[in-house]
Amino acid sequence: MKKVLIFSLTYIPYVGGAELAIKEITDRFDPSEYSFDMITLRFDSNLPKVERMGNVTVHRIGFTSNSPRISEHLMPLQCKIAKLLFPITSSLKALSLHQKNKYDSIWSMMANQAGFGALFFKLTHPDVPYCLELQDGTPLARIKSRSLLRFLWPLYRRIYQKADVIKTISGFLKDLARDIGYAGRIEVIPNGVDSSRFASDPPEDDMLEMKERLGKKMGDVFLFTASRLVLSRGVEDIIYALAHLPENVKLLIAGDGEDREKLEAIAEKSRVRERVVFVGHIGHEKLPQYFKVSDIFVRPSLIEGMGSAFVEAFAAGIPVVATPVGGIPDFLSDPDRSPDDEPTGLFCNVRDPESIARAVKKYMENPALTARIIKNAKALAAEKYDWKLIAEQMEKRIFEPLLMKRG
Repeated sequence: MKKVLIFSLTYIPYVGGAELAIKEITDRFDPSEYSFDMITLRFDSNLPKVERMGNVTVHRIGFTSNSPRISEHLMPLQCKIAKLLFPITSSLKALSLHQKNKYDSIWSMMANQAGFGALFFKLTHPDVPYCLELQDGTPLARIKSRSLLRFLWPLYRRIYQKADVIKTISGFLKDLARDIGYAGRIEVIPNGVDSSRFASDPPEDDMLEMKERLGKKMGDVFLFTASRLVLSRGVEDIIYALAHLPENVKLLIAGDGEDREKLEAIAEKSRVRERVVFVGHIGHEKLPQYFKVSDIFVRPSLIEGMGSAFVEAFAAGIPVVATPVGGIPDFLSDPDRSPDDEPTGLFCNVRDPESIARAVKKYMENPALTARIIKNAKALAAEKYDWKLIAEQMEKRIFEPLLMKRG
C-alpha cells in the first residue's frame, strides 16, 4: 500500500477547481494500492474533524465558526486566524500522522499556506518525496507584491525549490515555476472533466422546468458564466457587453461573493438588469444542467491557471468565449489568431465588453463555424481532458517516479 499525505488549504464542501481535481483524481486510484490522507482547514464547526470522502481520509483542523462564509472579506476573524496559522498547524498535524502512517510521499495543493505546511514537513523529513501542484494563475509580479510575501520571499521560494517534482496544470504555470527559480522536474498535467456526465442530456421535463424557472423564452440566447462574484473576475465586463447585444441575449450568472450587490448595481446602471439572472452558488453536480440550458459560455478572465469550466463547457457542447490569458491558450484555438489550427473557441480581449459582444455575435451569425467549434472542442475534451486520463498520468508521471525514488 502506497501512502500519500495531501496538504490543501480548503476541501469539500468548499469546492474550486483545485479541490475538485483532488477528488476526481484520487477517486480514480485503486484503493487497494493507494491510500490518501489530507490535512485541511475545518472552518465550519458543523463539519466532522475526520471524515472519509471517496478515497481520501480528510483531517480538518483550525479554529471554526458556525456555518461561516469563507470569502476572504466575509470570513470570521477566527477562520482568518486559522488560515494564517495553517503552515504551522498543518505541519504539526502531519508530523503526528506520519508517526502513525509512515507516508511514502506528500502532495501540496498550491504554493499557499498549504505549501508552507508541506515545506516545513519536508525540512524535517527530507527523505519523503514532495510534489508541489500549481493551479493559481496569479502572475509573478502580483505574487511578489503581496504584503506578507515581501518579507517571506526567500522562504516562499523554498516551497518550490524543495519540491522533488512540480506538477502544473498549464504551460503558463510551468514558466512561472521556472521564473521563481525551480530547476527540477516539472510535469504539465491539466485539470479534466467527467466527459460522459457533462455530455449527457438531462431529462426533457427537467430542462423545461429549468427554462421556466430561469425565464428563458423561445428565441432567447443565454450567456452563462460561473465565477466567484468579485470585481476582479471580469463578470462586470459581460454585463457591460449586454448593452452591445440584441435584447434577446441574456446573462446567467452562477456563483456568490462579496461583490454581488455591486454587480447587480452595474446591471441596473447599464439598464440591463432585467436581462441578468443571478442564480447564486450552485453545486458542481448541477453544473451540467446549467451548461445545457445555456447557449454560450463566457468567462473573460483577467488571470487563469487553466480554467476547468472551459473544458466542462467543451464537453457539454456549448461554445466558449474566453480571454487569451494564463493557461487558456493551451486548449483554446481561435480561428482568427490560429488559422492553421482547428478552432475550439473564440477569444475576446481583457477588459473589453465590446470585444465580448463581437465574439457572441460571431457565434450567433455563423452557425456553421459554431457547429465546427463545438465538434472540435467536444472531441478535445473527450480525447485529452477526461479525468480518467488525467488520473492515469498522475500515477505514471508523478507518483510512480516519486515512490521509486523513495524505494
